[in-house]
Parts: sequence; C-alpha cells; structure tokens
Amino acid sequence: MNTPAKTRWPELPTEAWRDSCATLQLFTQIAGKIRLAKSPWLNHSWHVTLYVTARGLTTSPIPDGDRTFQIDFDFIDHLLRISTSDGTERQFALAEQSVASFYSAIMADLNELGVEIVIDEMPNEVADPIRFSQDTQHAAYDADAVRRFHQILVNCDRVFKQFRTGFLGKASPVHFFWGSFDLAVTRFSGRAAPQHPGGVPHLPDAVAHEAYSHEVSSAGFWPGGGAIDYPAFYSYAYPEPPGYRSTPARPGAAFFSEALGEFILPYDAVRMAADPDKALLDFLQSSYEAAAINANWNRDALECAPGRPGVVRAT
Repeated sequence: MNTPAKTRWPELPTEAWRDSCATLQLFTQIAGKIRLAKSPWLNHSWHVTLYVTARGLTTSPIPDGDRTFQIDFDFIDHLLRISTSDGTERQFALAEQSVASFYSAIMADLNELGVEIVIDEMPNEVADPIRFSQDTQHAAYDADAVRRFHQILVNCDRVFKQFRTGFLGKASPVHFFWGSFDLAVTRFSGRAAPQHPGGVPHLPDAVAHEAYSHEVSSAGFWPGGGAIDYPAFYSYAYPEPPGYRSTPARPGAAFFSEALGEFILPYDAVRMAADPDKALLDFLQSSYEAAAINANWNRDALECAPGRPGVVRAT
C-alpha cells in the first residue's frame, strides 16, 4: 500500500517539542558517552555514534571484556533497553524521567549486568550544561513527537544510505551524533585538511582537530534551534573552497546560510514535495558537487553510479 508522502514525512515543528528534544538529546548523550568510554578510538569519532533502527536508535555492540552489550532506544514502545551477549537484559520507560533519573537508572542497570563504567557527566555541545546526575530541569518527553522524530530519522537514513552508494572513496556510515544531535553522512576527498580552529562549545579542541583532519563534504538532518529554528537538512565543506557558497544548490528552497556557513534545506520543503526522496537526493548531490567541483576533487576516481538492490556494481 502506498502511503501519502505527507504522512510518511510527518510534521515536527521545533517549537512544539523543544523541551522534549532537549531532554532526549541528553538521554542520547549518556548512552553515547557509555559507548565512548568502552570503545577504542576510531577515526573522526565514528566509535561514539548511534545508528537508526526500525524501532529507534542503538549504540550497536559495545565491547566489555570477552562479551558485548548494547543500548537501544525504542521509540515505538518508548523504552530504554540494555542487552548483553550472554543473554541478560534490563529495560525501563523513557517517559516521566528527568535526566538525573535516566542517568541513575541506566547506571544502576549496567551495574546489575556487571558492566563497570564511569563516564564524563558533563554534556557536550549544549548551552549551560548541567551534570547528568544533577539535572532535574530536563524532564519532558512527548511520546508522539519522539515517534515522529523517529519516522523522520528512518526516512533520512534510507535516503542518506542511497546517496552513499554513489561514492567509491572513503565515506562515513550514516550515523547519529549525540553531541550535535544530528544524523549525518560524510564524503572524503582523500586529501589532508588544514587544522580545524576548534572552539566548538563544550567540545575539546583535540576532538575537532581529529574529526576534521581530512577534507570533507558532509550533510545531515538536524531538528533545529538557534540560527535555524526549524528542522532542516544541512551540507557543508571543510575546508570551504573559494566559490562554494555562491554555487546554487537544489531544489529551489535550498540556500546558503551565512550565519552557519552551510547550505540549508528546510525539512518542510522536503516533506511537502511531490517526491520527498528525490528532493532530498537533489540537495545532497548538488551541495556535494558544490564542494567537489570548487575544491577540484578527483571525481572520476571517487564517484560511481548509484547502487541498485541485487545488482553488482559494474567495473
């Protein structure tokens, strides 16, 4: 059965779930910091991210000695679930939890499961951070908004993964960064980049230096806030090549934000499009081309035809 695009790509105005979004971001930061504390460093902080699932977000398996465990956010039944490779499990409700309560519950469950861990309790990349164990201020959880947010992530994950198939060079997984609270996919030219200036709020400069050690074109989805106070897709290049910001991006609703130094496509422009997947793919491709053309990437060596299910890529 074909579902109307407006239903498959639901409304999610930032203002309507701002408090719940802030709380959920901090929940994901706790899970992400648990993965960070247990995982060996992988280039560009890829070892800390979360991944979209059919039910929510997951850490994927985290090493713990000779076993593994994983943390799953279930945005359908609104549960936090911890599973181990030896068959044990704990879960608790996401609703009606302050950040302090969530932190206490997840750390208690990990302790019961025999996972010994200490994390940095200070949130990253948020204004006015509060230690997780002391944060009773953030406690909103709008289950319907979270469900719609998950549906958007599912859609973005599908389209971003399709976009990723058209590139032979180094490319990131499609993954969710809990610090900036966005789903992203990144392409690399293969060339080293000048050192990033750092200065990201509540993020060590060394992390930014390592994350941007090589030339990139990166795109993603963000639920909004600050200079762009609505859900939007973004795309940027580091370092930004001359001519980049004056290169047109598609579709027509896309624009270059001088405030952010990024191309922006409002989510509602995709949601209301006759073919949302195509509109988003056009944005991803055209903004990538703005980087690749202006920075003289070796496109013949890096690009290929988009992948198709069950069809081997021609060589």
